[in-house]
Amino acid sequence: MSDRVAVIGAGQMGNGIVHVCAVAGYDVTMIDVSQSALDKAKATIDKNLERQVTKGTLDPAAKAAAVARIATSTTIDAVSTAAFVIEAATENVELKHKIFADIDRLAPAGAILATNTSSISITEIAGRVKRPEMVIGMHFMNPVPVMQLIEIIRGLATSDETTERTVALAKAVGKTPVEVNDYPGFVANRILMPMINEAVFCVMEGVGTPAAIDQVMKLGMNHPMGPLALADFIGLDTCLAILEVMHHGLGDPKYRPCPLLRKYVAQGWLGKKSGRGFYTY
Repeated sequence: MSDRVAVIGAGQMGNGIVHVCAVAGYDVTMIDVSQSALDKAKATIDKNLERQVTKGTLDPAAKAAAVARIATSTTIDAVSTAAFVIEAATENVELKHKIFADIDRLAPAGAILATNTSSISITEIAGRVKRPEMVIGMHFMNPVPVMQLIEIIRGLATSDETTERTVALAKAVGKTPVEVNDYPGFVANRILMPMINEAVFCVMEGVGTPAAIDQVMKLGMNHPMGPLALADFIGLDTCLAILEVMHHGLGDPKYRPCPLLRKYVAQGWLGKKSGRGFYTY
Protein backbone atom coordinates (compact mmCIF):
# COMPACT_ATOMS: atom_id res chain seq x y z
CA MET A 1 0.00 0.00 0.00
CA SER A 2 1.38 3.40 -0.99
CA ASP A 3 1.42 6.62 1.01
CA ARG A 4 -1.35 7.93 -1.24
CA VAL A 5 -4.08 10.04 0.33
CA ALA A 6 -7.55 10.07 -1.22
CA VAL A 7 -9.81 13.05 -0.48
CA ILE A 8 -13.52 12.73 -1.18
CA GLY A 9 -15.16 16.06 -2.05
CA ALA A 10 -13.68 18.89 -4.11
CA GLY A 11 -15.43 21.74 -2.27
CA GLN A 12 -13.90 24.44 -0.09
CA MET A 13 -12.62 21.99 2.53
CA GLY A 14 -11.71 19.15 0.16
CA ASN A 15 -9.53 21.24 -2.14
CA GLY A 16 -7.78 22.79 0.88
CA ILE A 17 -6.96 19.34 2.29
CA VAL A 18 -5.64 18.24 -1.12
CA HIS A 19 -3.52 21.42 -1.27
CA VAL A 20 -1.77 20.86 2.09
CA CYS A 21 -1.23 17.13 1.47
CA ALA A 22 0.33 17.78 -1.97
CA VAL A 23 2.63 20.52 -0.62
CA ALA A 24 3.72 18.13 2.18
CA GLY A 25 4.84 15.59 -0.43
CA TYR A 26 1.91 13.18 -0.51
CA ASP A 27 0.42 11.83 -3.73
CA VAL A 28 -3.25 12.77 -3.55
CA THR A 29 -6.33 11.70 -5.43
CA MET A 30 -9.20 14.21 -5.27
CA ILE A 31 -12.55 12.49 -5.82
CA ASP A 32 -15.86 14.16 -6.66
CA VAL A 33 -18.91 13.04 -8.66
CA SER A 34 -18.72 16.29 -10.63
CA GLN A 35 -15.93 16.85 -13.17
CA SER A 36 -16.64 20.60 -13.17
CA ALA A 37 -16.20 20.66 -9.36
CA LEU A 38 -12.83 18.91 -9.80
CA ASP A 39 -11.74 21.39 -12.49
CA LYS A 40 -12.79 24.32 -10.32
CA ALA A 41 -10.97 22.84 -7.30
CA LYS A 42 -7.75 22.38 -9.30
CA ALA A 43 -7.95 26.02 -10.44
CA THR A 44 -8.46 27.13 -6.81
CA ILE A 45 -5.50 25.05 -5.62
CA ASP A 46 -3.34 26.50 -8.39
CA LYS A 47 -4.35 30.05 -7.45
CA ASN A 48 -3.68 29.44 -3.73
CA LEU A 49 -0.28 27.85 -4.46
CA GLU A 50 0.59 30.80 -6.69
CA ARG A 51 -0.29 33.14 -3.81
CA GLN A 52 2.24 31.27 -1.64
CA VAL A 53 4.89 31.62 -4.37
CA THR A 54 4.20 35.38 -4.59
CA LYS A 55 4.51 35.68 -0.79
CA GLY A 56 7.81 33.78 -0.91
CA THR A 57 6.61 30.91 1.31
CA LEU A 58 6.85 28.37 -1.54
CA ASP A 59 9.29 28.25 -4.43
CA PRO A 60 8.06 27.74 -8.03
CA ALA A 61 9.65 24.26 -8.26
CA ALA A 62 7.82 23.14 -5.09
CA LYS A 63 4.57 24.49 -6.52
CA ALA A 64 5.07 22.53 -9.76
CA ALA A 65 5.89 19.37 -7.77
CA ALA A 66 2.76 19.79 -5.61
CA VAL A 67 0.53 20.23 -8.68
CA ALA A 68 2.08 17.11 -10.26
CA ARG A 69 1.17 15.04 -7.17
CA ILE A 70 -2.57 15.72 -7.56
CA ALA A 71 -4.73 13.26 -9.50
CA THR A 72 -8.51 13.53 -9.88
CA SER A 73 -11.31 11.00 -10.28
CA THR A 74 -15.10 11.11 -10.65
CA THR A 75 -15.43 7.61 -9.23
CA ILE A 76 -15.02 6.48 -5.63
CA ASP A 77 -13.20 3.34 -6.84
CA ALA A 78 -10.08 5.54 -6.81
CA VAL A 79 -9.78 4.96 -3.02
CA SER A 80 -8.52 1.43 -3.82
CA THR A 81 -4.89 2.65 -3.91
CA ALA A 82 -5.01 4.90 -0.81
CA ALA A 83 -3.38 4.38 2.58
CA PHE A 84 -5.47 7.18 4.03
CA VAL A 85 -8.96 8.29 2.95
CA ILE A 86 -10.33 11.66 4.10
CA GLU A 87 -14.02 12.28 3.46
CA ALA A 88 -14.86 15.98 3.05
CA ALA A 89 -18.36 15.84 1.56
CA THR A 90 -21.35 17.98 2.57
CA GLU A 91 -22.38 17.93 6.25
CA ASN A 92 -25.21 15.42 5.71
CA VAL A 93 -25.54 12.28 7.85
CA GLU A 94 -27.10 9.99 5.20
CA LEU A 95 -24.54 11.03 2.58
CA LYS A 96 -21.62 10.38 4.94
CA HIS A 97 -22.99 6.96 5.90
CA LYS A 98 -23.32 6.02 2.23
CA ILE A 99 -19.79 7.22 1.39
CA PHE A 100 -18.31 5.29 4.33
CA ALA A 101 -20.07 2.08 3.30
CA ASP A 102 -18.51 2.53 -0.17
CA ILE A 103 -14.99 3.37 0.98
CA ASP A 104 -15.03 0.56 3.56
CA ARG A 105 -15.77 -1.85 0.71
CA LEU A 106 -13.22 -0.36 -1.74
CA ALA A 107 -10.24 0.89 0.29
CA PRO A 108 -7.31 -1.44 1.11
CA ALA A 109 -7.58 -3.41 4.37
CA GLY A 110 -4.96 -1.28 6.15
CA ALA A 111 -6.35 2.11 5.07
CA ILE A 112 -7.53 4.61 7.67
CA LEU A 113 -10.95 6.13 7.00
CA ALA A 114 -11.13 9.70 8.29
CA THR A 115 -13.99 12.18 8.14
CA ASN A 116 -13.70 15.96 8.08
CA THR A 117 -17.16 16.27 9.68
CA SER A 118 -17.53 19.33 11.88
CA SER A 119 -20.27 17.89 14.11
CA ILE A 120 -21.53 14.40 13.15
CA SER A 121 -20.81 11.47 15.50
CA ILE A 122 -17.63 9.55 14.61
CA THR A 123 -18.97 6.55 16.56
CA GLU A 124 -22.16 6.53 14.50
CA ILE A 125 -20.19 6.65 11.22
CA ALA A 126 -17.84 3.90 12.47
CA GLY A 127 -20.85 1.76 13.39
CA ARG A 128 -21.67 1.48 9.67
CA VAL A 129 -18.36 -0.09 8.62
CA LYS A 130 -16.49 -3.36 9.11
CA ARG A 131 -13.34 -1.62 10.45
CA PRO A 132 -14.63 0.75 13.17
CA GLU A 133 -11.19 0.76 14.83
CA MET A 134 -9.81 2.50 11.70
CA VAL A 135 -12.40 5.31 11.58
CA ILE A 136 -11.47 8.72 13.01
CA GLY A 137 -12.47 12.38 12.82
CA MET A 138 -10.06 14.86 11.24
CA HIS A 139 -11.78 18.23 11.48
CA PHE A 140 -9.74 20.76 9.48
CA MET A 141 -10.46 24.48 9.83
CA ASN A 142 -11.40 26.76 6.95
CA PRO A 143 -9.41 28.01 4.99
CA VAL A 144 -7.34 24.83 5.29
CA PRO A 145 -4.02 26.14 3.84
CA VAL A 146 -4.00 28.99 6.41
CA MET A 147 -5.52 27.59 9.62
CA GLN A 148 -3.30 25.68 12.05
CA LEU A 149 -5.77 23.47 13.90
CA ILE A 150 -7.02 19.97 13.18
CA GLU A 151 -9.45 18.54 15.75
CA ILE A 152 -8.70 14.81 16.01
CA ILE A 153 -11.80 12.94 17.20
CA ARG A 154 -11.73 9.31 18.31
CA GLY A 155 -14.92 7.28 18.06
CA LEU A 156 -15.73 4.69 20.72
CA ALA A 157 -13.87 1.96 18.79
CA THR A 158 -10.99 4.00 17.27
CA SER A 159 -7.65 2.28 17.97
CA ASP A 160 -4.52 3.89 19.41
CA GLU A 161 -2.64 2.99 16.22
CA THR A 162 -5.22 4.78 14.05
CA THR A 163 -5.00 7.84 16.30
CA GLU A 164 -1.18 7.83 16.20
CA ARG A 165 -1.09 7.55 12.39
CA THR A 166 -3.66 10.34 12.06
CA VAL A 167 -1.78 12.65 14.43
CA ALA A 168 1.41 11.93 12.44
CA LEU A 169 -0.33 12.86 9.17
CA ALA A 170 -1.69 16.08 10.71
CA LYS A 171 1.83 17.07 11.80
CA ALA A 172 3.31 16.06 8.43
CA VAL A 173 0.98 18.49 6.62
CA GLY A 174 2.13 21.28 8.95
CA LYS A 175 -0.88 21.40 11.28
CA THR A 176 -1.36 21.22 15.05
CA PRO A 177 -3.52 18.21 15.99
CA VAL A 178 -5.65 18.56 19.14
CA GLU A 179 -7.43 15.46 20.44
CA VAL A 180 -11.04 15.92 21.55
CA ASN A 181 -13.88 13.55 22.39
CA ASP A 182 -16.83 12.48 20.28
CA TYR A 183 -19.74 14.73 21.29
CA PRO A 184 -21.98 16.68 18.89
CA GLY A 185 -20.05 19.71 17.64
CA PHE A 186 -16.81 18.49 19.30
CA VAL A 187 -15.09 21.56 20.83
CA ALA A 188 -14.75 24.08 17.98
CA ASN A 189 -18.38 24.16 16.87
CA ARG A 190 -19.88 23.54 20.29
CA ILE A 191 -18.46 26.92 21.32
CA LEU A 192 -18.50 28.74 17.96
CA MET A 193 -22.01 27.89 16.70
CA PRO A 194 -23.96 29.10 19.76
CA MET A 195 -22.05 32.40 19.42
CA ILE A 196 -23.00 32.70 15.74
CA ASN A 197 -26.59 31.69 16.56
CA GLU A 198 -26.78 34.33 19.32
CA ALA A 199 -25.48 36.96 16.88
CA VAL A 200 -28.31 36.00 14.47
CA PHE A 201 -30.84 36.36 17.32
CA CYS A 202 -29.40 39.87 17.91
CA VAL A 203 -30.11 40.73 14.25
CA MET A 204 -33.61 39.23 14.40
CA GLU A 205 -34.49 41.10 17.59
CA GLY A 206 -33.10 44.39 16.26
CA VAL A 207 -30.37 44.63 18.90
CA GLY A 208 -27.95 45.79 16.19
CA THR A 209 -27.20 45.65 12.47
CA PRO A 210 -24.89 42.84 11.28
CA ALA A 211 -22.10 45.40 10.84
CA ALA A 212 -22.59 46.76 14.38
CA ILE A 213 -22.65 43.28 15.95
CA ASP A 214 -19.50 42.23 14.08
CA GLN A 215 -17.75 45.48 15.02
CA VAL A 216 -18.49 44.89 18.72
CA MET A 217 -16.98 41.38 18.58
CA LYS A 218 -13.94 42.49 16.55
CA LEU A 219 -13.07 45.57 18.60
CA GLY A 220 -14.42 44.44 21.98
CA MET A 221 -13.38 40.78 21.98
CA ASN A 222 -10.41 41.04 19.60
CA HIS A 223 -11.91 38.52 17.15
CA PRO A 224 -10.26 38.82 13.71
CA MET A 225 -13.68 38.44 12.04
CA GLY A 226 -17.18 39.12 13.36
CA PRO A 227 -19.52 36.14 13.92
CA LEU A 228 -21.93 37.10 11.10
CA ALA A 229 -19.18 37.64 8.51
CA LEU A 230 -17.72 34.31 9.66
CA ALA A 231 -21.13 32.62 9.29
CA ASP A 232 -21.38 33.98 5.73
CA PHE A 233 -17.90 32.63 5.03
CA ILE A 234 -18.68 29.16 6.46
CA GLY A 235 -22.07 29.02 4.70
CA LEU A 236 -25.35 29.63 6.53
CA ASP A 237 -26.63 26.21 5.41
CA THR A 238 -23.59 24.58 7.03
CA CYS A 239 -24.11 26.60 10.24
CA LEU A 240 -27.75 25.51 10.31
CA ALA A 241 -26.82 21.85 9.71
CA ILE A 242 -24.30 21.89 12.59
CA LEU A 243 -26.79 23.54 14.98
CA GLU A 244 -29.41 20.91 14.01
CA VAL A 245 -26.94 18.10 14.81
CA MET A 246 -26.12 19.68 18.19
CA HIS A 247 -29.76 20.42 19.03
CA HIS A 248 -30.77 16.87 18.15
CA GLY A 249 -27.70 15.15 19.61
CA LEU A 250 -27.54 17.03 22.92
CA GLY A 251 -31.29 17.66 23.30
CA ASP A 252 -30.71 21.07 24.85
CA PRO A 253 -32.92 24.02 23.73
CA LYS A 254 -29.93 26.38 23.95
CA TYR A 255 -28.75 24.95 20.60
CA ARG A 256 -32.08 25.71 18.86
CA PRO A 257 -31.27 27.39 15.51
CA CYS A 258 -32.50 30.98 15.25
CA PRO A 259 -35.66 31.24 13.07
CA LEU A 260 -33.98 34.01 11.03
CA LEU A 261 -31.11 31.64 10.16
CA ARG A 262 -33.68 29.09 8.92
CA LYS A 263 -35.39 31.81 6.89
CA TYR A 264 -32.16 32.93 5.18
CA VAL A 265 -31.28 29.34 4.27
CA ALA A 266 -34.82 28.71 2.95
CA GLN A 267 -34.47 31.83 0.77
CA GLY A 268 -31.11 30.61 -0.56
CA TRP A 269 -29.18 33.40 1.14
CA LEU A 270 -26.32 31.12 2.14
CA GLY A 271 -23.55 33.69 2.54
CA LYS A 272 -20.51 34.36 0.41
CA LYS A 273 -20.97 31.35 -1.89
CA SER A 274 -24.47 32.47 -2.98
CA GLY A 275 -23.63 36.19 -3.12
CA ARG A 276 -25.82 37.13 -0.20
CA GLY A 277 -26.10 36.29 3.50
CA PHE A 278 -25.92 38.83 6.30
CA TYR A 279 -23.85 40.83 3.82
CA THR A 280 -23.98 41.21 0.04
CA TYR A 281 -20.99 39.93 -1.98
